[in-house]
Amino acid sequence: MLGLWIALIVLTALVLLVWRLRLGVRMTFGPGGASAEVKAGPLRVRLAPRPERAAAKKTEKTGKTEKSGRDLSAAAKRFPRPTAADLKDAWRTLGPPARRALERTRRSVRLAPLRLSVTVGGAEEPADAAELYGLLNALVWTGMPALERLVDVPDPQIHTGIDFDAPQTRAEGELGLSIRLGTLIAVGLTLGLPALKWLRSYCKRHGPRQTAPRAAEHPAA
Repeated sequence: MLGLWIALIVLTALVLLVWRLRLGVRMTFGPGGASAEVKAGPLRVRLAPRPERAAAKKTEKTGKTEKSGRDLSAAAKRFPRPTAADLKDAWRTLGPPARRALERTRRSVRLAPLRLSVTVGGAEEPADAAELYGLLNALVWTGMPALERLVDVPDPQIHTGIDFDAPQTRAEGELGLSIRLGTLIAVGLTLGLPALKWLRSYCKRHGPRQTAPRAAEHPAA
């Protein structure tokens, strides 16, 4: 009987330890590429760019050389760039469940560092660029105060600008997000399904359009 109580106490302690384990991700992006790492407690794992040793081992096994600049920037280029209409739709769809999820965290989510600089390029479509620039500022000025009331944001640094001579939008920054495992489960249950639905509809809108082949017409016998 004593052994059963000891096992229950140890199991409860392990569950509480895992539940309060802090998970985090840190990402840096800019014109030169992107890098990311994840951490679970004291453990850190770099996701991109890949460690040189792992890349060398894979090269020895496959006998193929890999490009040294392969990182998150390649995936970012393949992902369709969101428009102002997409951002509005995301705000309408994900805003209410995101607020409900963040209210449950009770500021157990930490957003640090938060450094972001976005310059909207308007050389090709000045009107769309101006609309996107206004929307970004509205999101910053309305979203940041609410975000700071819900999560811990020690030192936010956000800058938005517009350049009508630049053909493309430029973005660079550094973002770190950490959350307890128990809080992550609660947030995922509230926000996961709406986010997946929106991402699915977004990919359908911007995915490659394929026309169905027409059925071959055969002359009547």
